Amino acid sequence: MAGKSKNDDYDDGVTISFGAKFARSDQFKTVFREGMALVEAAAAYLDGDGRKEARKLRPPHSLAYATESMRLTTRLMQLASWLLIRRAVSEGELTPEQAVEEQRKIKLPVSGDHPARDLSVLPERLRGLIEQSVKLQERVVRLDQMLDFNQAPAAGETHPLSSQLSRLRQAFGPDAE
Repeated sequence: MAGKSKNDDYDDGVTISFGAKFARSDQFKTVFREGMALVEAAAAYLDGDGRKEARKLRPPHSLAYATESMRLTTRLMQLASWLLIRRAVSEGELTPEQAVEEQRKIKLPVSGDHPARDLSVLPERLRGLIEQSVKLQERVVRLDQMLDFNQAPAAGETHPLSSQLSRLRQAFGPDAE
């Protein structure tokens, strides 16, 4: 194959989506299993031992339990939705466009969704579930930000790297990307 460079084999004009590839990866499967197991563990606790432990609490601790268990449930439902959407795309059940529309309904906080009150008054098992859910949330938010890096910005939005790309173009010309 005279005249053909080594890189010509890779320049077929096909863009590989990191998000699609990631959703089929072992790393995603691990995050998915951990997330769904945490949802199940929290549901079992809140419907069983958690109810018993909550009955033993007195105000204001009972209010703290109710508030934090609600926040835990909401956080886990948002995380489960994100995981299920990503899996549905990888299995061909949703198109990437449908997934984007579905993900608009999910509120993954970037920061500040940590429990605000002193959790030491809550049962140990609830505190553990809250801690695990916050760690999972942080992982999913990082993954979501990585995956969104590969998507084109919506109309009216700028790409997060646009200022750096602009500087490169100024320094090295229009082919600097």
